[in-house]
Amino acid sequence: MNIEQEIEAKGLNAPRITPADIEANIVDTVYFTAADGSDAHRSNDPVLSSYDVLKLLTFCVLVLRNGFTVTGESACVSPQNFDAEIGRRIARENAMAKVWPLMGYALRETLRKAEEGAA
Repeated sequence: MNIEQEIEAKGLNAPRITPADIEANIVDTVYFTAADGSDAHRSNDPVLSSYDVLKLLTFCVLVLRNGFTVTGESACVSPQNFDAEIGRRIARENAMAKVWPLMGYALRETLRKAEEGAA
């Protein structure tokens, strides 16, 4: 059972951030590899000029409703194991993990202001 299902099953209904809240806050998702975004393949350095290795590092940029951006990354160790779809999925999960505390902070701030107004 995932965490959200467990929370619901236990009847914990206090204000919280849900996976649906996170998804609703994302207005765009952009993926690219380090190779897509780098001029390193033009370098004279034999390591940096390894353009193929840059293809193994995937970035995900989530654009949030308020215009803020959050990034996630996924790096593959072995080129033989690289799968673009898996890399994008992992990078997006890592980016989404960064959104949780941001939205949690915003919710806590809203709740604090409501508590102060009620006092």
